[in-house]
Amino acid sequence: MKRYGMILPICLATVIAPKTALAELLETIKGPDNQLAVSLSLSKGKPHYSVTYKGEVFLESSPLGLNSSIGDFSQNLTYIDSKRNTILEQYELDRAKVSQVTYEANGLTSRFLNAKGDEISIIFQVSDNDIALRFHVVSNNEATRFKVLSEATSFNLPNNATTFITHQALPMTGWNGTKPSYEEGYTYDESMAKASPNGVGYTFPALFKNDDKGWVLLSETGVDSHYVGSRLSEGNAEGIYKIAFPQPGENAGIGDTYASMALPATTPWRTITVGQDLEPIVETTVSYDVVKPLYEPSEDYKMGRATWSWIVWQDNSINYEDQIKYIDMAAELNFEYVLIDNWWDARIGRDKMEELVQYAADKNVAVILWYNSNGWWNDAPQTPQDKMNTSIARKQEMAWLQKIGVKGIKVDFFGGDKQATMALYEGILSDANDYGIGVTFHGCTLPRGWERMFPNFVTSEAVLASENLVFNQNSLDMHAYNATMLPFTRNTVAAMDFAPVFLNDRLSRDQERGTIRSTTDTFELATSVLYQSPVQHFGLTPNNLNEQPEHVLDFIREVPATWDETQFVDGYPGKHVVLARRQGSNWYVVAVNGEKDAKEVSVNLPMLAGKSVHLLFDNANNKTQSKTVTVPENGRMMLSLKGQGGVVLVAR
Repeated sequence: MKRYGMILPICLATVIAPKTALAELLETIKGPDNQLAVSLSLSKGKPHYSVTYKGEVFLESSPLGLNSSIGDFSQNLTYIDSKRNTILEQYELDRAKVSQVTYEANGLTSRFLNAKGDEISIIFQVSDNDIALRFHVVSNNEATRFKVLSEATSFNLPNNATTFITHQALPMTGWNGTKPSYEEGYTYDESMAKASPNGVGYTFPALFKNDDKGWVLLSETGVDSHYVGSRLSEGNAEGIYKIAFPQPGENAGIGDTYASMALPATTPWRTITVGQDLEPIVETTVSYDVVKPLYEPSEDYKMGRATWSWIVWQDNSINYEDQIKYIDMAAELNFEYVLIDNWWDARIGRDKMEELVQYAADKNVAVILWYNSNGWWNDAPQTPQDKMNTSIARKQEMAWLQKIGVKGIKVDFFGGDKQATMALYEGILSDANDYGIGVTFHGCTLPRGWERMFPNFVTSEAVLASENLVFNQNSLDMHAYNATMLPFTRNTVAAMDFAPVFLNDRLSRDQERGTIRSTTDTFELATSVLYQSPVQHFGLTPNNLNEQPEHVLDFIREVPATWDETQFVDGYPGKHVVLARRQGSNWYVVAVNGEKDAKEVSVNLPMLAGKSVHLLFDNANNKTQSKTVTVPENGRMMLSLKGQGGVVLVAR
């Protein structure tokens, strides 16, 4: 349950008497509104759970537990007891799809002994639409070291469920061996029986349609240097997906595939979001609800929008003169940042970079600089290299960045989910905070609660993002379709640095070559709101300032990058999406059409009922026109969407 208003945190615990070893059903815990229920059982010493929502089965009996260096905690378990508690917490976010959250959930902690006499607790927190589960292990045999070798934790989807999931890449593939980096395509309403292209499972988050009963979103949160990043295995014939650990070849074979911790040990949270419709999926905050900040911010990190020459003008634009053009464009559009990408150290140089940073500062624009994460775990040649891979190198570099006034870094090419790699992410973030530097990651893993855990974490790519629109025509042809997948999948659980808003007809500097855009201008404007990222790196080029009308430029100057509220309005993956986001008292409602045929979409917009709003829409030439309209008093209106087109409503 999420609601607004001040509620004091409370925790009410009760001890439940032990049950006999013969009892199969141990406990059932429900969310605050009693519609979402998790049942915990023990069958021949093996723990299982199942999930129902409003009386319908969303997960059938699914195994739980883990296998470790001190013994097996997935079988031959003996139940001890359970405790229940109630969680009420209000917290703030400053870089997400909402800013104020009240998290209300019911908790259950059930303790078991394994065959060696060591103890595992299975912990559930259940809100109205979200479930979080994790394990806590305590040794009763004086063990102090603990390796999680594998997990039995599984998700048993009903047989008729279908998939909207993205497959796992093989290690050391892609650009110079930089995968896996969460940059694969999605299945569409696919049978669970169909194997993934690589046969190594799927990445989080994973969306499933539960026949006509509703939707299930699976993910994880709270991963830091103490664990690996996990994924889903291949589904079996019964629709069971198991937690899988990293592949041995990730990061050029560096690091173990298992997790190592000191005892007592707690695993990250696995999360399950369910709903009869897509509203709880899009609006979930569970990835933040169950984690805590790991350190205090060293300063008040500023979010916003950025110009970025590399995305369209590519490597040849990394020179002093072109960066001046992009700084000037940022200043003209009231953007907060300019991102200067790879090779800047070789093609601009450190002395001239100091001049650029000062030039930008004089125009009230801050600079973000690109870095290669690499020590030697991939073959990507881009520089600067060897500046982010060790703490000593990072601190020396970050001291220089702080000295010249750089406010952010973008670190690229990670290629794995091992614990050693998670420790690298954490080390970069922690060291950067010491120097007041915000961090964006590319070629990277899914952020797992990091917006709340790390106060200087900004955003991550971890998606088949906009660079592919420039690299190949097929990606651009599929752009509208993919844009209607991401709000229901990748962008539900974390910030997504896709990079929105391309207004060139051809994605090149001279517009005489390059990929050809089929989306309309208003569609592109809508993506600045559709994609949630607290720093948005726009695909604009300086010529857009002269080619676009003032009502388009005014929208770009004013559109926020962070939000106080997000509401799902309408849509279906691959078809269309209508989202409403609010900053302060200003509402932005965007609609995009993922299909080639025009359509009329009837929407209910109670937040705009009776209001005069600014409407941006597509004309016959796919360019953006504007007019003022009044939303009917009942809040209902019809939106006309061209094929691969969009609509934007702004109420101030």
